[in-house]
Amino acid sequence: MSEEILRIGIVTVSDRASRGEYEDRGGPAIREWLENIITSEWEVLTRVVPDEREGLEEVLRSLCDEEGASIVITTGGTGPAPRDITVDATKNVIEKELPGFGELMRAVGLQKVPTAILSRQTAGLRGSTLIINLPGKPAAIAESLDAVFPAVTDCMDLIGAPDLQVDKSLINVYRPHTPHTK
Repeated sequence: MSEEILRIGIVTVSDRASRGEYEDRGGPAIREWLENIITSEWEVLTRVVPDEREGLEEVLRSLCDEEGASIVITTGGTGPAPRDITVDATKNVIEKELPGFGELMRAVGLQKVPTAILSRQTAGLRGSTLIINLPGKPAAIAESLDAVFPAVTDCMDLIGAPDLQVDKSLINVYRPHTPHTK
């Protein structure tokens, strides 16, 4: 494993938040969740962007290809509304889709609200970066991350990302592809 510091991009996709008309609650909710779970050294790269497909694609490519993010987590824009373009932009920049992430996040969401079926959440890989699309509500963000993060550490191992350690008393990770005990 590399001795590099893990870099995590957090991207809030919201017209109103990007214009300063609405307080971004999604991005801070992701950061707080990560701060509680991650025990290895890491740094965050935050962005707040409008619901514009080409602009979001550019931000995702930059975080992955130029800024060295190993994980990029988006919030917002995963529904069926005309301006919900996050998933479409993500699918345009990833090389491999990991549909199990979206399937699990929707299943967890359906335990809380029947409208979770409307979410188009997904995840995928661009090079050695994992991109995960989350909904915009802080409660749904935590539920989604709780559901998928047990597999994120193994994914990081498989794609050769910097070491990702978590507080195992808070999250039960599964790392079958790690040759040594972490």
